[in-house]
Amino acid sequence: MTALNIAVTGASGRMGRMLIEAILNAEGLHLSGALDTPASPAIGTDAGLFLGKTTGVIIESELARGLAGADVLIDFTRPEGTLKHLEYCAAHGVKVVIGTTGFEAEGKAAIAEFAKRTAVMAAPNMSVGVNVTLKLLELAAKNFSHGYDIEIIEAHHRHKVDAPSGTALKMGEVIADALGKKLDDVAVYAREGFTGERDPSSIGFATVR
Repeated sequence: MTALNIAVTGASGRMGRMLIEAILNAEGLHLSGALDTPASPAIGTDAGLFLGKTTGVIIESELARGLAGADVLIDFTRPEGTLKHLEYCAAHGVKVVIGTTGFEAEGKAAIAEFAKRTAVMAAPNMSVGVNVTLKLLELAAKNFSHGYDIEIIEAHHRHKVDAPSGTALKMGEVIADALGKKLDDVAVYAREGFTGERDPSSIGFATVR
C-alpha cells in the first residue's frame, strides 16, 4: 500500500507536535513536510527532534518547500495563516484538513470557494465524542426547545487564542439551525450591568480561561 504523504503546519506548536507524533506512529501515513512561521526557532531543525527521533524532514517556512510531494496538509494554526496555506494548496492540488478555529464570515466564505478547487475537510473539533454530542444537541433542540433557556458555557486552557471556542460556536450553530434561526441573530456573547430580562429566543455564551 502506498503511504499517504502528509504535511503539517505549526510544526513546533502543541497541536503540530501531536500531529507529527501521530503520523510517525500510524500505518499508511508518511510525514512528507513540516511548516512553521519564519520567526520560529524550529526552522531548519528536524521535525522529530522533540521526540528524540530523526525523521529527515526539516521544518520549513516556505510553502513550496514544506509542501513538496504532499498529498494532504493538516492545518491547526490561525485563520490568516490557514487561508494563505489553503490558497497555495488549492493552486497546487494539495488536499487540506482544517482544524483552525476563529474564522469570521469572510474567512468561512473563502474556505468554501477554495473547496471548489481542492478537497477540504474543515471542523472545529475532530473528536468523535464531540461530533456525537453535536447530533444529540440537534435532536434535543428540536424536541425540547420551548420553555428552555439555552446557554453554552465552555472552558479551555490558558493557551487558547480564540473565544468562544470553535466547538462552542458550532454547538450554538447546530442548536440555532435546529430551531430555524441564524446564530448571528440570536447569539449573546457578553452580559454586564443592568441588562434587563433575558430574551427567551437568545443563545448565550460564557467563556472560562
